[in-house]
Amino acid sequence: MDLRTYTRQFTQQDNKLASLSYFGTFVVYFTSLYLAITYVGYWYILLPAGVVHAFAAVRLYVLQHDCGHHSLFETRWQNELAGHVLSPFTFAPFEVMKQNHNLHHAGIGNLEHRETGEIHTMTLREWNAAGFWDRLVYRLYRNPFVLIPVGAMFTYFVRYRWPKNTTRFGVLGVLLHNLSIIAFLSILYLVAGATGIWVWLAFSLLGGMIGVFLVYLQHNFEDTYWDRRPDLDPKIAAIQGSSCLDFGWFFDMAVANITLHDIHHFNARIPSYRLRTCHHSMPEDMAPRRIKFPEAVAALNLKLWDEEKKRLVPFP
Repeated sequence: MDLRTYTRQFTQQDNKLASLSYFGTFVVYFTSLYLAITYVGYWYILLPAGVVHAFAAVRLYVLQHDCGHHSLFETRWQNELAGHVLSPFTFAPFEVMKQNHNLHHAGIGNLEHRETGEIHTMTLREWNAAGFWDRLVYRLYRNPFVLIPVGAMFTYFVRYRWPKNTTRFGVLGVLLHNLSIIAFLSILYLVAGATGIWVWLAFSLLGGMIGVFLVYLQHNFEDTYWDRRPDLDPKIAAIQGSSCLDFGWFFDMAVANITLHDIHHFNARIPSYRLRTCHHSMPEDMAPRRIKFPEAVAALNLKLWDEEKKRLVPFP
């Protein structure tokens, strides 16, 4: 059995499992936010509740991503509706982000279409040819102390207010999305005042930082894959060019299994609630290499794609 035949066994959507994942995450999202705001003066409640809220926000984002692939619920309209409902809480306008993500899947591993990726990667050859200012800007951009916190703030609170390709895929949708965010924050302010806004903002930023960290690791690790056409192999790009993170069952559950990104890129029709079963039931000869947390942190030191060595390398 080849990998494509194997993964097709896990593409069946189940509305019961989807609803449990979808509505259950909303319950955790709002309950943890309520606890964090109510007990803001008690750090031993505030911090755990806030961290749970941050992970719930990441999980909502992953579920919206599933809706974009029409893989969460059984029908197209259910996925579309669910994706739009999630938008005010993920800060990502559904239609434009769906289309941009489809472009990302189409351009995975393609050095000539790096604009479809979330995080830009220079080649070693480009670095050697770059001037002082280009190098300085790229160094700052790829510094994890800039990339993760500043990247999260810019991406979720600024860039997603008008994402790339907005004029191509839906100006009205983005404008309505931004109005829905204003409505959500207005309700939060009326209910919980400035304290509610600041608590939500702090832990939303934490969720954004977790999201940026995961997005970085999904395609930035030592043995990832980049190439140019006609040599680019889409199957290798999907499996080898995407990571399989092994941070444990609890972390996988907290982020809706987006850690198993290689299998997702190979077959995006697998719902998030079946990814872990698909991965751990896989025959040994198909199983990908898993990246544990220490190696994931070390991958933050990898900055440039070396086309000769076929791997990511640190700055010279």
